[in-house]
Amino acid sequence: MTETEGDCAAWSFPARPGSVRSARHAVRDALHSWGLDAAVGDLAVLLVSELVTNALCYAAGPIGVRVVRPHPDGDGPGTAAAGRGLRVEVSDPLPEPPTERTAGPDDEGGRGLQLVACSARRWGTRRGKSGKTVWFELALPG
Repeated sequence: MTETEGDCAAWSFPARPGSVRSARHAVRDALHSWGLDAAVGDLAVLLVSELVTNALCYAAGPIGVRVVRPHPDGDGPGTAAAGRGLRVEVSDPLPEPPTERTAGPDDEGGRGLQLVACSARRWGTRRGKSGKTVWFELALPG
């Protein structure tokens, strides 16, 4: 973990296949330590896996993963960033935004962003100083 602020955890992974597994474990451990609902954690881990895999397919540099949860009393550093939901961000050095595709029944790829779009409360992309970030928000129970 490269950053921790109670309501935020961030990591940087090298662009190699084992990083998908490492990202899943890091996110699952952080969400578990925060006591978040297991179903939300499972969905977050699935979507992180898809986005990190996409980054590996198209970018050659490090992949950043950041998770921000809202502050429990509705006021704090995580609240504004996460919009009162769990916010997850995956960054890579490629500046072009990803393209949502429609995968055919026999296609092996092309479903990652569809899965994010169907499963997340909100999602989007933004350009950074060096690359882009794909983010999504998940509603928390309660």
